[in-house]
Amino acid sequence: MRFHTKQHQHYCGVDLHAGAMYVCILNAAGEIVAHQNIPTRPKSFLRLIKPYRKYLAVAAECMFCWYWLADLCAKEGIAFVLGHALYMRAIHGGKAKNDRIDSHKIAVLLRGGTLPQAYVYPKGMRSTRDLLRRRNHLARKKGELLSHIQNTATQYNLPEPLGRIAKPSERGDLPARFADPAVRRMVEVDLATIEHYEHLLDGLERELVRMATLHDPVNLALLQSIPGVGRILGLVMLYEIEDIARFPRVQDFASYCRLVKPSKESNGKTYGHSGKKIGNAHLRWAFAEAVVLMLKGNKPAQAVVQKLASKHGKGKAFAILSHRLGRAVYYMLKNQVPFDPQQFLRQGT
Repeated sequence: MRFHTKQHQHYCGVDLHAGAMYVCILNAAGEIVAHQNIPTRPKSFLRLIKPYRKYLAVAAECMFCWYWLADLCAKEGIAFVLGHALYMRAIHGGKAKNDRIDSHKIAVLLRGGTLPQAYVYPKGMRSTRDLLRRRNHLARKKGELLSHIQNTATQYNLPEPLGRIAKPSERGDLPARFADPAVRRMVEVDLATIEHYEHLLDGLERELVRMATLHDPVNLALLQSIPGVGRILGLVMLYEIEDIARFPRVQDFASYCRLVKPSKESNGKTYGHSGKKIGNAHLRWAFAEAVVLMLKGNKPAQAVVQKLASKHGKGKAFAILSHRLGRAVYYMLKNQVPFDPQQFLRQGT
């Protein structure tokens, strides 16, 4: 957990929503000098903070609508701090809760140096990262439709398996295999939607690769030097990490990627694990997928997994290898070197 500890003359806490924002401004002594609910318009915000903007710091909670405020502060040369929503929930609580109270609490946390920070993703690559996340969302929806067709075949106990229908060439006249007209129509709708998704995904992937070669071709090539990391996993790692320098230690990076289990301890006793949802779910997925794909046709890696599985079980063996891969990626990007499979497999064997 990182805190913003810099001192300023004025501290601005913003409880931000889609159509309105409650703004609270404190001076260095902690006195409220402005406390007002205003529309989410740049001119309204700049007008309110105008008397206090010299040495002002603005803080908002990490919700879905913070982009424009961060960009506005960057443009105007105002310090902006993004509060980590999950950590902030653990710090500030109370009997009453509303936008007015929340904006004041954010300003108080900022002034006291106890506002837990989230990463303010730079504007340059942020929109492409969001486009990539949308691509992955559409890919999951396509997978759900394919599963629905397979489940429908199981429901009606078709005599022969459908096969690998994820490949268009393997589908054939798939709806004709269902006797009921309504079921046949349902499968036709699923297939039409799948084909539309495939058309969208193909265009999106080409566009994302083109953008990545403009943004950071060197790091993309380094990531794709890992066996099993192709176009999509390389893009996910590239855009979700953005800048490896924002992680001072490899442990910080592993924690951010959800590759470690944080434990709860008190008085020398362990009370289980917590904080599993804190971190980047996209990177957690990418490293888990990369390990599975790395094992295909890779006998040395398969031998390492078997050795780990005999000691820890299969699930934990994959988790250990994912953690190891995360550490490897950290040092690859930090030292600007490609993946070394021999060194990777030697670690901890």
